[in-house]
Amino acid sequence: MGLVSIPKLEPSRWFVVDFNNVDWGLYLNTLFWNLNYWDSISTLTGEVENPNKTLPKALFYALILVVSAYFFPLLIGTGAVPLDREMWSDGYFSEIAKLLGGVWLRSWIQGASALSNMGMFVAEMSSDSFQLLGMAERGMLPEIFSKRSRHGTPLTGIIFSASGVILLSWLSFQEIVAAENFLYCFGMIMEFIAFVKLRIEYPAAPRPYKIPVGTVGAILICIPPTLLILVVLALASLKVMAISSVAVIIGLIMQPCLGYAEKKRWFRFSISSDLSSIHSV
Repeated sequence: MGLVSIPKLEPSRWFVVDFNNVDWGLYLNTLFWNLNYWDSISTLTGEVENPNKTLPKALFYALILVVSAYFFPLLIGTGAVPLDREMWSDGYFSEIAKLLGGVWLRSWIQGASALSNMGMFVAEMSSDSFQLLGMAERGMLPEIFSKRSRHGTPLTGIIFSASGVILLSWLSFQEIVAAENFLYCFGMIMEFIAFVKLRIEYPAAPRPYKIPVGTVGAILICIPPTLLILVVLALASLKVMAISSVAVIIGLIMQPCLGYAEKKRWFRFSISSDLSSIHSV
């Protein structure tokens, strides 16, 4: 699509701006959603060989690919076709492909989009299911979540993660993005606090990989994303706040309920002997 669009590009269209006609809440939520969840790879660290070298390289190259995959299609879409804001809705990139190259190019873009969504779904299921497995291996969830299939995959975690996606299907895409962002913001703030706290209290704890900064550096690199997170939280709608608050309350209630279930031996909890202690050096 990029090659076909070259003769039709008009760079002046890239600089058309109308700040009075911007839905800032939707814009920031979509931008935030498109560029977040980089921390999800941490749940798969145990499945990666030599993660201290592999993951930084993979994240570096992935960042370039992801930003490019957003940036160049936007340059094409805004520079090669007449600007009509009303037409920019879900699926409009396939219509741009039809305008530029015909039906065959639209079919190609739609097929690529379908495969892309399938890939993102599998990646999300992998991250979520291994997170549940890791919690079970730490004794935070019942032992059944730590069981693996003969392929080494956490079957119970996959089923629960897929069920969560199905429950979200009654919401619109914009509402799902906003609700996920709202909950993700809470999670990221907790990760930042844990990151600084662990760096201060357990500087010699074993780590698969380590960010090469001191305590002050750890605090400083957390400040800019925290400010962005606060902006995203402030722009959330009341419906999103209500749905997300219910999810947070359910999580807060589940923790003591799981402790009570463990005490009553309704479920079996165990800590994996293969895990290293945070106190070991």
